[in-house]
Formats: sequence, C-alpha cells, structure tokens
Amino acid sequence: MLGQAQPTPLAVLGSSSEPDPAALIAARQLPTSLEGWRPAIAQALLEHLAPYREALSDEPPSARRTALLAIERPDQVWAHVSLQSVAIIRLGGDVTAELAYAVAWDDDHVLGARFQAGRFVELCGSIAPV
Repeated sequence: MLGQAQPTPLAVLGSSSEPDPAALIAARQLPTSLEGWRPAIAQALLEHLAPYREALSDEPPSARRTALLAIERPDQVWAHVSLQSVAIIRLGGDVTAELAYAVAWDDDHVLGARFQAGRFVELCGSIAPV
C-alpha cells in the first residue's frame, strides 16, 4: 500500500528462487521514501505536460481540456495522474525504483519515475508497467 485505497502491484528483481537482497531492501523503503519523492515526481510530470499544452489548446473545449490547461504548479498534477505499479529493477547496474504513472494528457504511454539510492534519476516517457 503506497498511500492509495488500492494495493499497488510490485515487481522485485531477483532469481527464480528469491528476491535480490538489495532490491528487497529498496522495496521495503518505498512507503517511507515515496512522500519525499513526490516533489521531484510532480515537477517532472509538470515538465512532461509542457509540450502537450499546444495540442490541448487545439482541442475543442471540454472539461478535460480546461482542467489540464489549468495545471500551472507541480502540486496540481496529482489530480490527473495515477500510480499503476512499482518495479525494483537494475538500471546501469544500480538498483532502481521505477514508479509507473498513467497521466491524463498522454493516453499512449505509461511514464516511469526512476530513483536510485533515494535520488531522482529521470522520468522515462514510455515504460512497460508491471
């Protein structure tokens, strides 16, 4: 449970017999880490929205269009995104927490907010959710 009403699917890297010990530690830290990560995630999501604004402004007026164009601050993105899953993977040899988000402005992709050693690494524009 990561602060949501529904459990969040979680995949943890490892062998066929057991999870990777470092990945298991990272998975156990997720509930406490997530709150501190929220500002970095929100900022990255707001930056991801920026190039979609022009396409949105060309759409016919709708409640969706109005709501998305009204997003001006990072904290406003949360009403328009949902956490789909979390994966603990190795990326560049490092244990990485990848949080998969669906966003209202990009129906074609699931975005991956990636963290290594507690630090934001990147927002990947298209990942395969768990």
